[in-house]
Amino acid sequence: MSQMQAILALEDGSTFSGYGFGAPGFSVGEVVFNTAMTGYQEILTDPSYAGQLVTLTASHVGNTGINPVDVESARVHAAGLIIRHYPRRHSSWRATNSLGEWLAEQGRVAIAGIDTRALTVLLREKGAQNGCLMAGAEVDPDEAVRRARECEPMSGRDLACTVTTESSHEWTEGTFDLSTGAFGADNPRHHVVCYDYGVKTNILRLLVDAGCRVTVVPAKTPLAEVLALKPDGVMLSNGPGDPEPCGYAIEAIRGLLDKNVPTFGICLGHQLLGLAAGARTVKMKFGHHGANHPVKDLATGQVMITSQNHGFAVDEDSLPDEVIPTHRSLFDGSLQGVRIQGKPAMGFQGHPEASPGPHDLRGLFARFVKLMDGESSVEALGSGRGTRDSGLGKSS
Repeated sequence: MSQMQAILALEDGSTFSGYGFGAPGFSVGEVVFNTAMTGYQEILTDPSYAGQLVTLTASHVGNTGINPVDVESARVHAAGLIIRHYPRRHSSWRATNSLGEWLAEQGRVAIAGIDTRALTVLLREKGAQNGCLMAGAEVDPDEAVRRARECEPMSGRDLACTVTTESSHEWTEGTFDLSTGAFGADNPRHHVVCYDYGVKTNILRLLVDAGCRVTVVPAKTPLAEVLALKPDGVMLSNGPGDPEPCGYAIEAIRGLLDKNVPTFGICLGHQLLGLAAGARTVKMKFGHHGANHPVKDLATGQVMITSQNHGFAVDEDSLPDEVIPTHRSLFDGSLQGVRIQGKPAMGFQGHPEASPGPHDLRGLFARFVKLMDGESSVEALGSGRGTRDSGLGKSS
């Protein structure tokens, strides 16, 4: 694939020159960095990255190409890709395409050959900021800076409704194994309705693995229609953007809590659960994006390594008395999990489905099943509260 001129411009006026290896053109979005060493294909197809230009801090990206299995949705949702080095050749027996060719087919701009370490330090010090990625025969730094400054900020944007499914559908596929493929659950015990705010397929696969029949519904599906499906539990999925504008989701979740429907929120779903329960959310300085984040279970003291991808968080200081903290980040002290006292409801800020890994938090799916089995929230989720030190003013 031929290389193109490319430039990344930030709203503060900083520019980084490199070469393009995806589609020509330009793209704008919030520039964030992800510290995972593997999983670029899963990251790019995660709908939670809609509206964001993703910087990968790993030195070499694209070595193993692209295959049709390791995707988390039907298309690339990240607005663009920023990396240090793009290999001349990829090598994997599973690969059907190169990363650059795939991005070009998807219409996504990508840049390589820039100092991603310097960019990451800048974002850590100044916080995530909007940027413009431009590639082609001619690039205009001044125009790129102008477009970056005109990009709509992430705060106040409801992006869940832009990535959700168009219609309800059943999901029957479990996790994929290289030797056996993917299989559905035999005689599923529970029916789970998943509100799709930008769901990753691995959430659905792990629900199937846990013995569930899964129905996926659009983000704005009225509560009455969900209850008519007679679910044993409701999953509130991950997704992009600011949770506060999603009033339709907050209203539906309040109804689920009122009717004591077992509910599990992940990432954006966790934030929406917090808002429905009366808490507040805040925009983080540069968010959490990576697969090496230590999180402490406040009930057991166990520390687990987790996958993270979020730019907003539930403010622990705003939690009503009945909303109990269950997990906390050891990077910055921010809230990572909640349960609601007297209600079969739980939320986790990170990604227990972890595609890419690690898999330390997959046990949360078993806890959700316990809630659907009728166990009380205290028995299923633990009773540890811990101290309310949100840490959001430190480095988050």
